[in-house]
Amino acid sequence: MAAQQSYLTPEGFEKLSKELDVLKTVRRREVADELKRASEVGGTVDNAEYDEAKRDQATVEGRIFDLETTLNNAEVIPGHDTPSETVTVGSTVVIRNPAGKSVEYTIVGSMEADPAHGRISNESPVGRAMLGKRVGEEIDVHAPGGEQVFTVVEIR
Repeated sequence: MAAQQSYLTPEGFEKLSKELDVLKTVRRREVADELKRASEVGGTVDNAEYDEAKRDQATVEGRIFDLETTLNNAEVIPGHDTPSETVTVGSTVVIRNPAGKSVEYTIVGSMEADPAHGRISNESPVGRAMLGKRVGEEIDVHAPGGEQVFTVVEIR
């Protein structure tokens, strides 16, 4: 199966790289020590502490694999120094609903999405609908809650 390309900001790439480094250099060693200690205390059969350490090891190794895959297939989003004419990954966009309520979003890759802080994925219904739009254009969002219409007010 081909790995899916992910989009990351330079800050997001750095954050995930640091997490990967900590997992490989610190957490992996801690889990190995936990495994050793648990096996010395009660062996490896019918030992809840050993089983828990094995689950921790699987979790750490799984996260390392996910991060390596993501970072190896990442496209770092260039910073937007000047306003863009169209919405792209990395754009900060202000949209307005028909009632006049405005909201601001930054379009990021799925690994960095944090809707509560205005960072939405390019794969989300709103993010996908905004891509390629210009100021003044309407976007139709087909979301689980129904269809919504917004107008692009500003792109940075």
